[in-house]
Amino acid sequence: MTSVAVARAYQQSFETHPYGTVAITNGALNALGDMVAQLTEKFNGPRSENRGWHYDIPRTLRFAAFGFGMGPIIGRWNFVLERYFPLRAAKPPPFGEKAPVSLRALGKRVAADQLFMAPIGLAIFIGSMGIMEGRDKTHIRQKYSDMFVPAIITNWQVWPLAQFINFRFMPLAYRVPFQSSCGVFWTLYLSILNSREDELQDRADAMRRSLDK
Repeated sequence: MTSVAVARAYQQSFETHPYGTVAITNGALNALGDMVAQLTEKFNGPRSENRGWHYDIPRTLRFAAFGFGMGPIIGRWNFVLERYFPLRAAKPPPFGEKAPVSLRALGKRVAADQLFMAPIGLAIFIGSMGIMEGRDKTHIRQKYSDMFVPAIITNWQVWPLAQFINFRFMPLAYRVPFQSSCGVFWTLYLSILNSREDELQDRADAMRRSLDK
């Protein structure tokens, strides 16, 4: 009963404030993904590192901010896909039957999402994380060099199927929450990848400073 009430409240919120609703939802689920990532690092990382482990609240807040900002962009993107790649014919068939789903249009949606939006979203993620972490242009460029290609290849291995299910079965209002829910695990991956890149950059900087002395 509670889940029904939550779904009804979400639907009403989406109908009145669609972009604000998806922004909050996406931000919360991105924060959850980083929380899972940090706990994963704590319990699965080397014991020597875990002794000095502490939960990084600013890191989670950065992921929440990124998710909050990306939510409306993803929401708007879904409206664009709905408009230009309709899954069903505008004219319904006779006798009140439901028009069949066009697999061709569905394929175009997934292809457009993965070839256009996925690289843009990943580029925004890497750049915004570098800025929020206070990195300079040199370090941000290094982030792009080290992270973008491995991340986009991994993206194309896991997201097409998830988006196929999303575009085919989820109503428009629930596509961002579905994507964000699946994205908890994607955020876990990005969070760990970003954290490792930060560690590599910090170690390189420390070594460079020690050599300059």
